[in-house]
Amino acid sequence: MNQLLITVCLLTCSNIFMTFAWYGHLRFMHNQVWILAVLISWGIAFFEYLLQVPANRIGFQVASAGQLKIIQEVISLSVFIPFSIYILKEPFKTDYIWAGLCLLGAVFFMFKDKIIA
Repeated sequence: MNQLLITVCLLTCSNIFMTFAWYGHLRFMHNQVWILAVLISWGIAFFEYLLQVPANRIGFQVASAGQLKIIQEVISLSVFIPFSIYILKEPFKTDYIWAGLCLLGAVFFMFKDKIIA
């Protein structure tokens, strides 16, 4: 399988874990003491790191660190928007579209040598 595709798949899975670690407690643990939310979030983040570290090691063989970061940011927004709508019950905002367009610009500039060449 293509190394970049493996990287994107692993980063997507890791970002799902990280989104739950960072924001899941807002929905599921809002009545609990914060230290419990921290400990559970750390436990979830452990699994995120088990995917994120190999993803970046594999990806760094075919992409720069900057390119990997932009890929991660695009994935992060792609995961966060449905999470905020379906899990946190927040309304969709057009700001998400504008943020996505800005990220597309970032993707273009980080990958322009591969796109134009």
